[in-house]
Amino acid sequence: MSVRRCLLVPLFVLAALLPFTGVSAAHDSELEVVASGLDNPRGLDFSHWGALYVAEAGRGGAGPCLTGPDGDPVCAGASGAVTRISHGKQRRVLRRLPSLAAPDGSGAIGPSDISFGLFNAYLTVGLGQNPAVREEDGEEDLGPLGPKFGQLYRISPFGGVRPVADISAYEEAANPDGNTEEGGVDSNPNSVLARPARRYVVDAGANDLLRVGPTGRISTVAVFPDVEATGAQAVPTAVVRGPDGALYVSQLTGSPFTVGAANIYRVEPGPEPDLDPEVYASGFTNVTDLAFGRDGSLYVVEFATNGLMSGDPTGALKRVPPGGGSSSDEVASAGLVNPYGIAMSRKGDIYVSNHGAEPDVGEVVRVDAD
Repeated sequence: MSVRRCLLVPLFVLAALLPFTGVSAAHDSELEVVASGLDNPRGLDFSHWGALYVAEAGRGGAGPCLTGPDGDPVCAGASGAVTRISHGKQRRVLRRLPSLAAPDGSGAIGPSDISFGLFNAYLTVGLGQNPAVREEDGEEDLGPLGPKFGQLYRISPFGGVRPVADISAYEEAANPDGNTEEGGVDSNPNSVLARPARRYVVDAGANDLLRVGPTGRISTVAVFPDVEATGAQAVPTAVVRGPDGALYVSQLTGSPFTVGAANIYRVEPGPEPDLDPEVYASGFTNVTDLAFGRDGSLYVVEFATNGLMSGDPTGALKRVPPGGGSSSDEVASAGLVNPYGIAMSRKGDIYVSNHGAEPDVGEVVRVDAD
């Protein structure tokens, strides 16, 4: 795997680095399970009516299969989903969404994030490959499911789902980070933030933050730099709006996934691309999601707090005080196994998706931050 590119570091690659337990880890008293039995749960968001929704990347399927970046097969299937959690009950409200995973269903790429706008919700479906695999004329392709990957979808209040922006096609045409090395064109739409008249999407494979207008027109907002110490790709993961109106973007970092090398960037969403985003907070490891608390503190989810190469799936939830910097407090770690997404309720309760690289045992937990 190239240190320069990392090709998204698809989660089916991460799954090969981390042990698959197949059972839910024991929790201490600070985690309350509110949903279970999920398949590779990822991003979370609350609807305007107070229900919590989680994107499930699925468990792949019977194929077509591709050769993954680690040389092992990864297979496609319509197993992605969106689950609603409300009044102590959970229900899959959307099913049969595209998914790509290892044969055991681990480390899937599929539905990755959900964000509620004024009327509609928006959902990203990842890819983690060169967009060419979506075409049915190559040596390896994803068959009829191919065009459904790498998209931003709109979900209507009545449950209708339709694509509104082809994020991976934009990477293929524009390649905003200008990487011309072998494997330089790569796309994995990972996070979405719905705002009035626009949506912001982080493409982890392309190392950029994009704006999607009302008609589906895509433009580049920011491109993220390589990791200075190792030359690894940035691999941005999530975008949230801060109390100051700016956008904040988290970083996984590419291989070798150096401990402490991940930053949180602040981006002013102006009309011109920001080729040098400002570092707001630093010293993190393999960050997958962010959320601001009511006091202006920033909560940060680390997928593997000891680094992806350690083989230790223990993650962490950390808190950065208002103003950012290089200091943070650990809110929770025990019981967090490859946590991925985070959402804050109107009351300030914190919810995290847990076991984010495994089928069947995925959870959403409420974290007691007191």
